[in-house]
Amino acid sequence: MSEHTDMNALMTVVHVDEVAPHEVVPGIVRRRLPATDHARGWLIDFAAGTEWPEVDVHTGEEWYYVLSGEVIEGEERYGPGTYVVFAAGSRHRPRTETGARMLGISLPAG
Repeated sequence: MSEHTDMNALMTVVHVDEVAPHEVVPGIVRRRLPATDHARGWLIDFAAGTEWPEVDVHTGEEWYYVLSGEVIEGEERYGPGTYVVFAAGSRHRPRTETGARMLGISLPAG
């Protein structure tokens, strides 16, 4: 991974496609983006017809932005440009029929 950190260690810059992918389950790949003590960033690619392997329970907040494809949460469908916010204590299990790419941030409980 090509990573740049400024001299004061206050900024980290990466190209997301250079971050090592990790297969969550077949068809779902997550890239863990640089984090701080206050937030974690991630990019997830869902292949068509996949579903997150378990219910995702949030102890802190989680936010994501749909970059491409369509994410299904319950009966709601979210396409490109949709921004979704989950409060602490919420839960969900995203899935897709078409495939999707999501960029998200998770905040620890606090």
